[in-house]
Parts: sequence; structure tokens; C-alpha cells
Amino acid sequence: MKAREEAVIQGKNYRFTVLTPYMIRMEYSGAGEFVDGKTQQIVNRKFAIPEFRVEETEKELQIITTALRVTYNKREFSPEGLKINISGNYPGISPVWHFGDIGEDLKGTARTLDEADGEIPLESGILSEQGWTLLDDKGTMTLEEDGWIALRKDPQAEDLYFLGYGRNYLQCLKDFHVLTGKVPLLPKYALGNWWSRYYQYSEKTYLELMERFEQEEIPFTVSVIDMDWHITDINEKYGTGWTGYTWNRELFPDPERFLQKLHEKGLKVTLNVHPADGVRAFEDCYEPFAEYMGVDKNAEEPIPFQPGNKKFMKGYFEYVHHPLEDSGVDFWWIDWQQGTNSGIEGLDPLWMLNHYHYEDSKRNGKRGLIFSRYAGPGSHRYPVGFSGDSVITWKSLDFQPYFTATASNIGYGWWSHDIGGHMNGIKDDELAVRWLQFGVFSPIMRLHSTNNEFNGKEPWRYNEIAERIMKKYLRLRHQMIPYLNVMNLRANQEGIPLIQPMYYQHPMESSAYVVPNEYYFGEKLIVCPITAPREKHTGMGRFAAWLPEGMWIDFFTGMTYTGGRHIDLYRDIENIPVLAKAGNIVPLDGRKTGNAVSNSEQLEIHVFTGDSGEFILWEDDADVPEFEEKLWAKTKMEYVHGESSYFKIYPAKGNRKVLPEKRTYRICLAGVDKHVSCKVMLSEKKIDQPVYEYQAETGFLWITVPEAAIDEEIFIQLEHGEKRKNEVVDRVYKFLDRAEIEFNLKTKIMNTVRKLEQGTSAIYVMGELSTFQLQDEVLGVITEMITA
Repeated sequence: MKAREEAVIQGKNYRFTVLTPYMIRMEYSGAGEFVDGKTQQIVNRKFAIPEFRVEETEKELQIITTALRVTYNKREFSPEGLKINISGNYPGISPVWHFGDIGEDLKGTARTLDEADGEIPLESGILSEQGWTLLDDKGTMTLEEDGWIALRKDPQAEDLYFLGYGRNYLQCLKDFHVLTGKVPLLPKYALGNWWSRYYQYSEKTYLELMERFEQEEIPFTVSVIDMDWHITDINEKYGTGWTGYTWNRELFPDPERFLQKLHEKGLKVTLNVHPADGVRAFEDCYEPFAEYMGVDKNAEEPIPFQPGNKKFMKGYFEYVHHPLEDSGVDFWWIDWQQGTNSGIEGLDPLWMLNHYHYEDSKRNGKRGLIFSRYAGPGSHRYPVGFSGDSVITWKSLDFQPYFTATASNIGYGWWSHDIGGHMNGIKDDELAVRWLQFGVFSPIMRLHSTNNEFNGKEPWRYNEIAERIMKKYLRLRHQMIPYLNVMNLRANQEGIPLIQPMYYQHPMESSAYVVPNEYYFGEKLIVCPITAPREKHTGMGRFAAWLPEGMWIDFFTGMTYTGGRHIDLYRDIENIPVLAKAGNIVPLDGRKTGNAVSNSEQLEIHVFTGDSGEFILWEDDADVPEFEEKLWAKTKMEYVHGESSYFKIYPAKGNRKVLPEKRTYRICLAGVDKHVSCKVMLSEKKIDQPVYEYQAETGFLWITVPEAAIDEEIFIQLEHGEKRKNEVVDRVYKFLDRAEIEFNLKTKIMNTVRKLEQGTSAIYVMGELSTFQLQDEVLGVITEMITA
């Protein structure tokens, strides 16, 4: 949408638009041509008019908002003639910008991780410690009323957006999404597990694999079928077999039957395409497409890939993709090969494919979805991102948490990685488990590997310990769909990504900038992926973490931590550190098996005691592109901490038709003492014999409330023993029992640690342990347990 006229200050060759107190658009055109419509990056400039004033003389223009002061000499933009002063007073701020200054930002993302073995350079983002960044829209294509692209009338015109938000990162992102478009709502099935492998399956072998997953109780929601679904062995006169749109009927004799069987199993299907070679004469779709394009089909002339040709793109969907979708294909994986040359200078063919594929995917009134690589700012409008073919090494894993979190700095919140790595490397069961643990706490959980008969990610291909853990985590990911769908809605409505670098919520804390692999996963849940091999003597992997102020409880172990400090966190292969802030509430699907993503009759609610908090569970069963509140149900959950602490689930409101009539709730109260007692009420009626289970090792109290109607209120009153102390001595003993160190040294350590039970201070015990000349990692594990 066009900017409001009241926000525009214009001369013959310049134009400024005050979009917010912190964001100003600056244009200069020698031809006096300015752009009001949509571009590849920008879709809306109609903001509420902020408070500002203009001071002008014959030779100078000043625009003053509550945050910025623009000074301009009314000539062609230059460092001497255009500057902006930024308000703010904190270390690291750069208070003046001159035209041409680039500055330092917190980085964004990159087009691909293809062949990456560790760190790669990243493109710029829109957030900076120094207080300002730039978004350059110069030379991008415009989008006409009919939805097609067009060159600007003055391609050399300056078109620059100045973002002077200081360190108000979340507000900057929210306004960025008003300017460049919302993050679309993902279909709920996209939030589960995806199975992918570059491998020559047949209908028989693929369905047998899906049945094996069912038998092993491993849930999947998306089947990603790589390029061997189509004919690849073609006559050399046509070129290579990378591009293809015709089912290989030797492998898949009845594609519709195959797709229908996958749908019956609760799986959506995406097929891989490499569009670079266009459509050639051997394809099923060739004849009607050739006639439409005016190509001589008798001479078998190829239909070249022409993303800048409007007629080609129309036929590309109508004759090539729509018939395959009619047979059961749900969305498309747009893979590599098309390069960077579209036939139109400055036009990226990847952007064209992403934009028009995504728009076409919504044509039947459903939520759009594609699977493709990043194509620059604004790409968040076309989820999901495919990060490419990374190398199977610890270095690759170590880079991915940072890479994923930093992508949020350009609004790109739905990356999908080849979890476990794609190619090369060696088989390493520990690496595979750690990568999958990160994958479960990443935006999209997709297992994938290259075309090698030994390189598969099926859990049973690993040792028994790894297999068990991988299955556990894959089930957990599926259980998290209710929580993830709320974060999906939040990203759409508020512009807040699922994955947030630590500095989003703690912008003035220097410590938040030095933990690149640590991130928030939705609301008040911190994830610390372990991305290096465990140390031999301890059997533990280590994460150097920073915990913000407050009380934090480990999601898996129940260990309680005091925040406001740096701390080394150690975990064996079973888990990674996932820490919930006290007061946090995390709803999970209580079903343990199956691929269903429907709103469940069983919910598992994790409540982290020690502070007050609430969570609103939004649920729908529609597949419409835009959020309509009338289609959603919402259930408020609240924990109130105090002398008389309680947890309450309120009656569901809104569209209750999308919910089951009754639900069984399994509620986990974390951080409570073994002496705790509870009173459970259902619509003000006491449940005389509720089902309790207390786990002393973790401090988790499980309470089951069976078959509660969704219009009933559940109330749980806690009495005695809400706050639990870490079982330090027991934890140290269990660690030492497994540690590969001298037996006598274990005894010496244990005797010292047991002094804690006699009232000896932790400082005294740590002081004595420091004299034992312990290995750093051994002392580190014990230090975490004692000082948590």
C-alpha cells in the first residue's frame, strides 16, 4: 500500500517518507521518478503517521522525529549533504549516519549452506548494536497491479530505508514485517517431522519404510521425495536428467495410488524439482505446453526455462504443476540448478520461482507452502527455507544454531536444514544424535542425506542408545506441535520469530551477544545445543551458557538454576540443556503415537513453578491463508506463584467446534518438593482421588485429570513444598558412578561433597575440591551441580 501523503516530504528530485519515528524512506531520482507500488522487497508503506516536524530553508531540509533528525542539502545524495542523527546514549551507539556509511550489523542469513563445512559468510540483517541499519531497495523490480514484475522507470534512483531503532530489536522486526509483509501462517503439518532422503525409492520400498516408522512409533507429517520420483535416465539428446516432471513408472507404477496411501497415513507430500532445463519432449506435459508456447512439438523443440517470461510462467504452473497437484502432490521442493541468470538484468530466477510458486500454492484458498532457498530480504514471505547440502561434520553442526538464530535478524524464521548433515563425513552416532537434538529445537525438523546406500537417517541404523534417544526426540517434536503452532501464529501476527538470539530480549546485556549458539525457542524457553563431542572421562558434552536473571528449570532433568551469570552446562548423550524460566507453561500433544496433527483429546502441560506466568493455547483446524480469529479456539492457562500457589486451566473460548468435547490433561508441575500436596478441582468440584505421580529425581509432579469438558475449569492448589532444592549429592554420585576416573579419586570427591548434607557451605566444598587437581571437565560437571 502507498504511504500516506501526510508522511511525505517531496522536492523535484528527492522524496522522504516518515514511516515511523525510527524508520525513514529516502529517495533521489535525477529523472524525478519515484516508486509507490510494491517491489520485490517492499509491500506496504502505509503506517500510522508518526509525530514529526519539518524545518526548511531554500538550501536545507530538516526532518525531526522523536528519535531521528535528518539533515539534507536538497542535492544529489552525498556523504556531505545527507546525514541522520540518532537519539540514544549507551555504549556502542553510532550517533550519526552519513549517506554512504555501511556500518556494522548483527548479520542476517545466506542463500545456501551447499558444501559448507562449518562457518560461511552471512549477508546483512536489519539489527545492529550501533543503533541503525539500512535496507536498500535500489533497482529492485516493481510488482504491477496484475501481479507481474516490471522494471523501474529510473533503475538508478536511490531508494534507501533508514532504520534507527537503537536496540529495540523486536519493535524493529515488527515494523520490518509491516513494511515487507507478514510471515505467513504455516500449515500445521509443517511443524512436525519431515522424512527426506536422496535415494531411489520405489512405491513398494517407500511404503514399507513408512510402515516401519509406524511400527517403531516414530511420527512423521511430511514425506519429501527427492528427484528420483521422476524419470532421470533420459536420451542424451535431451541433456541431463536433473530436470523432470514425469513420474518414473518403473518405480511408481500408479502415482495417484501411492500419494493416496501416503495421505491415508497422515503424510503430506512434496516433490523435488530442478527447473533449469525447462520442459523437454519426453515429458508427459510437453505437448499441451508446447502448443501453448508456440513451440514446434514435431521437431521436439525444448521449452526453455524463462522465469522472466509471463506467458511461460503461466504455462509452467497450468500445464506442468497443476496436473501433478491434482493427482495428490501437496507442495513443491524447488531445488538448485537454475543459477542467477533469469534473462532480465538484476532479476534473480530464484526469487521469481519462490514468489510465483508461493502465490500459486494459495490458489485454492489454502495456506501456501513451498520449500526453497533464501533469495534476499523479503524471502520470509515464502516459507519454508531449504538451507542446502552441508557436510557431515561437527563443524557444520556447530555453525547451524548461530546460522538459524541470526536469520531472524532479516525476518527469515523458518529455515529447514538437512538434519544430520547431507554428504561426505563419516558415520558418527554421537554426532547424529546431537544434530537431531538440535533439529527438534529448530524451526523445521527434517532428516535428510545424500544418495549413498550407507547414509540414511533411520534411527535403527545407529547403536541402541542412539536409536532410543533419536526416537524419543522425534516423538517429542511431534508432541510440540500445539506449542509450535502458537509460535507460528505469533510470528504471523506479531512478527516475533520462533528462534530468537539472546539479545532480542536482553539488548543491553553484553553477555547476550557472546553466546551465539544459545537462543530462545518461543516464549521463555532457552535452548543450548551441544555441538562438540563429549569428553571421554566424564561422558558429557559441554555448553558455555549465559542465563538471564531469574530462576530457570531444565525441561528434561528438573535441575534448577539461578540466573544472572555465565555457567558451563554439562549433559550426557540423553539430552541437551533446554531451560524454562519459572512461570513458563508449555503445552504438548499427549498422544504418544501416530502422525495426526488434529487437536488432541490428550494434552500434556508442563508448568515450571517458582514464579507466575500464563500461556494462551490457540487452536484451529482450518487451512486458510490469513488469520481469522473467529476460526480459532483459545484456552488460557495460568500459574500464580505466592503463599497459596495454584495452576488453572480456564474454559475454552472462541470457536470450540475445532476442539474435542472432552480432554484428558496430564499436568507436570516442575520444581516442586516431594512433600507437596495438591487439591484438584474440576468446575469447583473437588476430585477426591486424582492420579498423582512424583518423580524424586527430577522434582516433577504429574497429575492426571481425565476427560474434562472443554468448557470446564481445572484448578490445582499447591500446598507445602512448592520450591525444591537440587538433589546435589545424589546427582554427583550418579555422575561419578559413570565417570571414567580412578575409583579412589571418586571416593575422595564423594566424601567431600557429602559434607553439604552436614551443612558445610558450597564455597568450602568447592574450595576443597579445587585442591584435588581434577581434570577441568570433571571439576566443571561437579561445579555445575553444586552451584546451580
